[in-house]
Amino acid sequence: MLPTDLVLLSNDDGYSSPGLEALRTAFSAHAQTIVCAPEHEQSAMSHSLSLHRPLRLRSPSPGVFAIDGTPADCVYVALHATPLDLSGTPADADPKRVLLPKLPRLVVSGINIGLNLGQDVFYSGTVAAAREAALRGIPSLAMSAHHKADHGPIAELAVRLADAIVSASERDGRPLLYNVNVPRNWNGKVKAARIGARIYDQAVEFRTDPRGRDYLWLGGVGVRHDEDPGADTEAYDQGFASLTPLALELTLHRELDRARDIAAEVSPA
Repeated sequence: MLPTDLVLLSNDDGYSSPGLEALRTAFSAHAQTIVCAPEHEQSAMSHSLSLHRPLRLRSPSPGVFAIDGTPADCVYVALHATPLDLSGTPADADPKRVLLPKLPRLVVSGINIGLNLGQDVFYSGTVAAAREAALRGIPSLAMSAHHKADHGPIAELAVRLADAIVSASERDGRPLLYNVNVPRNWNGKVKAARIGARIYDQAVEFRTDPRGRDYLWLGGVGVRHDEDPGADTEAYDQGFASLTPLALELTLHRELDRARDIAAEVSPA
């Protein structure tokens, strides 16, 4: 990264999360850094956008913006709240509306306090914040780690990965989205891996509030994963930081012929 580059940071744990602060410290030594993150924790919000309620934005400190919305809201607002001219610089000089002085070269989401392995990527607000930027053509990185991991080395890893991802994105001409998970006893190495599978205890618990009305509490407390060679769960078990490229185009191409057959079957003659 160059000192003139802009890096946008976000997460789903909230703007004051120690994982996010570690990223800000690490990236600020190499590039201009701005934070736009949720006011409060927004875990498991996936790619939700707040389309039917107003959002509140404040700046608790210079270069830090907090929004009472989802992680995807935060990246969306940061990228689109400031009108940009054709050169990519702000066209509106109102300081209340200028979140970013220019488009970021990279967006990094994290460091999440906890893992986003396997199918967690479908639920993760951390991954969604990075995905929102990648959908807008910006290389992006989602960083997650064991809740007792040392954030300092992981933030430095994010900086090294950032340089490689930006270079690869610019060389290939398309934005890249990567998901990274770091174990507590990280061996210092990185292993490319595909998405594995995590098995959660599934539960719906009915409870009663003090006024006698029922309410529901979703999800069990246990999670495990089986042996799965080549998966991010295996890399995690072996002490590696897993590096997983995530698709932005979700079409299952090998099933298109079957889809055509079904479409023909149900369509009027």
